[in-house]
Amino acid sequence: MILWINGSFGVGKTTISEELNKLIEGSFVYDPEKIGSFLRDNIPSNYNDFQDYELWRVLNFEILKQLVEDYKVVIVPMTMTNKQYYEEIIGKLEKNNIKIKHLILTASKENIFKRLDFREDTTEWSYQQVDRCLQAFENEIIGENISTDNKSIEDIVKEILYII
Repeated sequence: MILWINGSFGVGKTTISEELNKLIEGSFVYDPEKIGSFLRDNIPSNYNDFQDYELWRVLNFEILKQLVEDYKVVIVPMTMTNKQYYEEIIGKLEKNNIKIKHLILTASKENIFKRLDFREDTTEWSYQQVDRCLQAFENEIIGENISTDNKSIEDIVKEILYII
């Protein structure tokens, strides 16, 4: 099974994924962003977002298809807001009979900004993406929403474990 943890930048995807990985035997955290960083560093482009590389989507589909054969649960902390890209990876995995549990971590814009302020590696770009992310998760990208407002990491993890 692939457990896709979606949500805005700063909502807690990586933190929650790491905690889930500690508790789910046979799980593995796979970060598609590493493929994006590799492509951005090695292929000249005018893309603002590495998800715009078709190769990023193809490679991540293929890698995830392979990883799901080797691990009980593959945990993927990745913001995905483009419906077409969502279909090219998540939709295609589902069509290949791979079980996907797509969770969207949500929080108020104010809380997301507070969390981004707390992170050391936050760039201005991350703040600029929040409105786009919140809009996409309201209107375009469907998943099981989990509010993270006023909840501890442990409470969020327990809620996810109950769902899956």
